[in-house]
Amino acid sequence: MRRKIGLEELLEGAPAPQNTAPQQPAPAAAPAAQARGRVPHTEFEFELPLGYVDDEGTVHRHGAMRLATARDELMPQIDLRVKENPAYLSVVLLSHVITRLGDITDVHAGVVERMYATDVAFLQDLYQRINSEGHTRAAVTCPHCDGAFEVDLAGGRLGES
Repeated sequence: MRRKIGLEELLEGAPAPQNTAPQQPAPAAAPAAQARGRVPHTEFEFELPLGYVDDEGTVHRHGAMRLATARDELMPQIDLRVKENPAYLSVVLLSHVITRLGDITDVHAGVVERMYATDVAFLQDLYQRINSEGHTRAAVTCPHCDGAFEVDLAGGRLGES
């Protein structure tokens, strides 16, 4: 018999059903399969155009964002702040995937709320790029010489973002 569960219960993780059968050891993966499989790049460094200014006046420009999971994209849908104001979705979503911002490792919605709009727009673009394309590089053409090359939009040094 199937049981219906709500989104909250699904996201919180329902307890796994107990398996009474003895556990069989998993077969060892073939060496060729291990050589082919590579760990995906899941965290991307960035440098904000302006930077987040904390309560002490410290400017935080360097940070990291991880790839989003399905849970990251589902959680804002049940957040009351998002239900009341759908524009708040990006604030909640960014607060889930930004792993650090300068010395700040607990990046919550309040931090994202106090960022400059330019920085939030930069982070939204970065989120879209890494979660749809898997990288932060973009193909560009020099307006002077028409030379084609790639740039990293996450920015590695001042002036590269």
